[in-house]
Amino acid sequence: MKFNPDADLDTSGVEDTRGSGGGGGGGLLPGGLGIPVGGGIGGIILLVVILLLNGGLPGGGGSSDQPVTQNTAPGNLNACKKGSDIGSNPECRFVLYQNSIEGFWAAELPRRGKKYVRAPLRVFDGSVNTGCGPATSAVGPFYCPPDRRVYLDLGFFKTLETQLGARGGNFAEAYVVAHEYGHHIQNLYGILDRIKSREGPTSDSVRSELQADCLAGIWTNHATTVPDKNGKTFIEGLTEDDIARGLDAAASVGDDRIQQKTQGQVTPESFSHGTAEQRMKWFKTGMDSGDMTACDTWSADRL
Repeated sequence: MKFNPDADLDTSGVEDTRGSGGGGGGGLLPGGLGIPVGGGIGGIILLVVILLLNGGLPGGGGSSDQPVTQNTAPGNLNACKKGSDIGSNPECRFVLYQNSIEGFWAAELPRRGKKYVRAPLRVFDGSVNTGCGPATSAVGPFYCPPDRRVYLDLGFFKTLETQLGARGGNFAEAYVVAHEYGHHIQNLYGILDRIKSREGPTSDSVRSELQADCLAGIWTNHATTVPDKNGKTFIEGLTEDDIARGLDAAASVGDDRIQQKTQGQVTPESFSHGTAEQRMKWFKTGMDSGDMTACDTWSADRL
């Protein structure tokens, strides 16, 4: 994944709250939707059952427009101003991911007659309070519909490799962030309100997650063309290895792989995100088409 060193980075959409005592702990989410721990298998379940591509700990669908809070918390990402800063501070790549992904959707939705509302990326460590309730790092990356934010503990990506066996890499990280922003797009269209059934191979939850994978693929299709405020692209190139790592990350969090790893067996009736094959399929569908109309998982007879 080749970053453009001349790209201008905008930190206004990234809230780095690490070290600021974000507070919060585990517990139930609004509506009694606690973290599904999957049969009491223990610690790793908290890391893998919701994990990477969660539907955002749904506490509700559309919420009223609200201003984006400017980034004032003490954190490592606040000083990221140029793509070249990634050389001295590698974590600046997360600002670049956010800028590219949100930049794409901020242009794409108005082109389709839909208003785009910003969604900050909030980076935290340990625990965080959200519009969906308190959460810990064990939850993994997620999107919270009520406060329209993507939440991310950067330590997750080590877990992705060491616990889930993913190859990792920069594009695997970008795919994770893009998936969560896919949930934001669903929220803006009111799609998250359609989620009624939360378990089963054709459940609403699975359809929502696969659609978010597809939307991540759409951004991937356009990733090397998204410009900064001065017209310079954020990403100059993606390799076949980058794409392979993104697909690998999608597969590593398939319900079947997680269940086999943690339970020793696969139980489709408890699927909530889709199989490894399905996750790769829909990510690739979005990537190959580059068109939102290809991502209608809700009408698909075969997922």
